Amino acid sequence: MRQSEIQFVRSQGFTVAHPDHDLYVALMFQPRTIAGLLILGIVLQRAWLFLGLSAVLYWATLVPTRNLFDAAYNHLIAYRRSLPPIPVAPAPRRFAQAIAATVALIIGAALLSGATVTAWLFEALFALATTSVVVGRLCAPANLYLRLTRTPDSVPSVPRHV
Repeated sequence: MRQSEIQFVRSQGFTVAHPDHDLYVALMFQPRTIAGLLILGIVLQRAWLFLGLSAVLYWATLVPTRNLFDAAYNHLIAYRRSLPPIPVAPAPRRFAQAIAATVALIIGAALLSGATVTAWLFEALFALATTSVVVGRLCAPANLYLRLTRTPDSVPSVPRHV
């Protein structure tokens, strides 16, 4: 596995010492699916698509054992290939889902209210963030969560030179 793939898995909150490539592939199912839906939403400019995506992402955040993306992966891919199912999302992944849900909600509300410039700005932000995950294997919201919840004990101390 590439170092960037290992870092992505760890940034999602999975603390296994040697992550399996299958876990990385499983975790990438959701952002890749979201990327496809985002492209469709940008092309169609339909509020219902963003509002639906927001609802599904909020559901995944609030009830992680019933994540629809994970269920789709588990049923369509993992089960058929005898792969392990996706584990329940740790807090960093749920935080990232909540951020994505909020952005999708803002886009949907902006489209409903006719605020197209606002919708375009948030669509660009969403596209940039999704591309960062799918292409760069970097999930900014999950990394932000890890930084915000880092305790002083988990930060290595730097010796001061006098």
